Amino acid sequence: MQTKAAVLRDIGQEWSVEDIELDPPKAGEVLVQIKASGMCHSDEHLVTGDLAGATSPMPLIGGHEGAGIVLEVGPNVVGLEPGDHVVFGFIPACGRCPSCASGHSNLCDVGGAAFPTGRQISDGTARHHTAAGEDLGLMCLLGTFANHTVVHESSCVKIDKDLPLDRACLLGCGVVTGWGSAVYAAEVGPGDFVAVVGAGGIGANAVQGAKLAGARVIAAIDPVEFKRETAMQLGATHTYASVGEAMEALGDSTWGRGFDKVIMTMGVGNGDALGEAFHLGGKRAKIVVTNIHPTAEASIAVPGAFLTLFEKQLVGSLFGSANIRKDIPALLELYTQGQLDLDTLVTNTYTLDEINQGFEDMRNGKNIRGVLVFD
Repeated sequence: MQTKAAVLRDIGQEWSVEDIELDPPKAGEVLVQIKASGMCHSDEHLVTGDLAGATSPMPLIGGHEGAGIVLEVGPNVVGLEPGDHVVFGFIPACGRCPSCASGHSNLCDVGGAAFPTGRQISDGTARHHTAAGEDLGLMCLLGTFANHTVVHESSCVKIDKDLPLDRACLLGCGVVTGWGSAVYAAEVGPGDFVAVVGAGGIGANAVQGAKLAGARVIAAIDPVEFKRETAMQLGATHTYASVGEAMEALGDSTWGRGFDKVIMTMGVGNGDALGEAFHLGGKRAKIVVTNIHPTAEASIAVPGAFLTLFEKQLVGSLFGSANIRKDIPALLELYTQGQLDLDTLVTNTYTLDEINQGFEDMRNGKNIRGVLVFD
């Protein structure tokens, strides 16, 4: 079938909205009509080259935070049928590899092995092609910047049909990643002092996760005033324009003890910035690195003596150390109960043809999350 998609042909270029050819699903795969897709900073990393070598070769279709309606299922698909509504998990969960079996599906061995190829898990070939017949890769094996896509069933989580897909799509990456960074990776508990460095699409949800976990103080740190104001709506108790400003105010926010948890959710990770933020943590603080650092970054400037003398911990977190099959439905339930705010996260919506404007707005700090909405 023919459909439209936003294609990235080389680093530094804009997204090109093109007609593409899409093959029908094969064994274990589904054809999905995409209804909404979040515009995450991880897709911007493709444009800047920060993820060079870690994702599909170009040209590729971007997008990894999406939701839609199943139109067709291939042979041997279990648990999905035409008409089902699904949210995509940006990391497939095969359920059988050692990582999945040990409760760490966010590190699925099968999905991880296929990421650099951008081809289907089932047989390593492409279902997406340019109008000229050239194979297209997929961001996170999904390619949600398109009207339609073919994905493996292990990337799909079935949801209730009455949930708004322009909100549910955010559970594919940003919401779960931020929330899980606080609840799972940082292990925020009642009465904790929490600092969230970067209050965009990931950090805003780390704030929500810390609030739900019972944090006493939640400090959102971001240079953009609009993002700081939104963080206060979502549960932050303090806001600062920089790490330096937050350091000067430790006496007010933490009574001079430092934060128990520091969660790094800046748009682009930076070793020097991480080293600076490391000082925010008090004794036995846990510093969680959720944001993506450029693959070319060779080292980070963390003061090693703090690891021993103050027992500080440096922890990495992918997808908030969460599980797509457990946490996507659970967080959607919290949304329906009014305990998780998805509506405030969606700052602006765009058509597929407006995708480059959407990313320009993101770069200029105008969005917590921009969402592509498809007819």
